[in-house]
Amino acid sequence: MAADTPIDPATFADLKEAAGAEFVADLVGTFLDEAPRMLDDMRTALAAGNVDAFRRAAHSFKSNSNTFGALGLGAMARDLEMTAAARVAAADPAPVDALAAAYARAAAALKEMVRA
Repeated sequence: MAADTPIDPATFADLKEAAGAEFVADLVGTFLDEAPRMLDDMRTALAAGNVDAFRRAAHSFKSNSNTFGALGLGAMARDLEMTAAARVAAADPAPVDALAAAYARAAAALKEMVRA
């Protein structure tokens, strides 16, 4: 993965080849619509002390990120998923905020890659 892009070009190209560019564009659109809700779900679960809801949202975010080649983003979400109990116990929103910032960069890159 190039250091200047949050999306692994080979993973994204493989997905486009396997599923077709139009379908991938639709999938990206769905991810861009759903990811902010997943981030909100993590924040809500964090505030409510709900480990299971936090873990589920982080898991979904991880899976979707990895599908498009946002491997760094997926790794961040995986860390949140695997450490959900500790994250919720700490009630620290900083890791979710960091994930949201990384998502913003990945979302911009995905939009560009879909247009290409």
